[in-house]
Amino acid sequence: MANGVGASDGVDDVTGCETDREPDPSDSLRTFGAVVQALREHAGLSRAEFGELVRFSKHTVESVELGRRMPDESFVRRAEEATGSTGALRRASRHLTRGEAGLAAWFRRWARLEQVAVSLCTYECRLVPGLLQSEGYMRALCENDIPPLSDDVLEATVQARLDRQRLLVERPNTTFDFIVEEAVFIRRLGGVDVTRDLVDHVLGVVAPRNVTLQIMPANAEHHACMAGSIQLLETSDGSWRGYSEGQENGRLITDPKQVSRLHMRYARLRSQALSPKDSVGLLERTRGAL
Repeated sequence: MANGVGASDGVDDVTGCETDREPDPSDSLRTFGAVVQALREHAGLSRAEFGELVRFSKHTVESVELGRRMPDESFVRRAEEATGSTGALRRASRHLTRGEAGLAAWFRRWARLEQVAVSLCTYECRLVPGLLQSEGYMRALCENDIPPLSDDVLEATVQARLDRQRLLVERPNTTFDFIVEEAVFIRRLGGVDVTRDLVDHVLGVVAPRNVTLQIMPANAEHHACMAGSIQLLETSDGSWRGYSEGQENGRLITDPKQVSRLHMRYARLRSQALSPKDSVGLLERTRGAL
């Protein structure tokens, strides 16, 4: 799904749900690996020699040191013994995490930028943006993912999206602008009850002054973003970044010329979409027709 949160949305948001695969290294894995390497080198051991002591191959040792692999309990115990039994590795291992559960690997850099952005602009044509999704809608997206997600991955994806939505509350001085296709709300993904709850949720989320929603009507004769969804953000130093996502990948866009083109399209689309007031009215009518 879009947007990378385990799925799209565009997770869209990051848009869709992520498959059950080993995630990119987390900060805790990298830190733990660096400590293992430092203690190994202090003990004067090569990776091959260290591997013999902990009963793992030198390639496994390398993966742990680079933060690519989650060490199991036996690795931690033997590594502790091989490096002097200081207790450092045992205590550090309690804080290991596999990364940002539920967030697609390609979306994580963008998600980190969102945490410090002063302005976020989103155009979505495939599904409701992740920051606006109701929990029922999130679950419907994940339940429709192919191949099917395991229960654990589904729950991690939903929780990651819910956690990401705290941005709307925790950053009241950040502006959030959304343009969403009317067709997204007509689709009724998950059924009428899910759609009704989704519309109610969206109407509540866009009520604050720093959140704006515009609907692109289905009968629009002009459309500046036929090439697909757009995400843009501005950082505190005034620089802009873009993000683009496909079925199985996404990319951060930093080239000024490319970002400028996305800006131009988004600005034109804002003039073509319904006003925020008319957009809310359309959603209310949609809700009444369900």
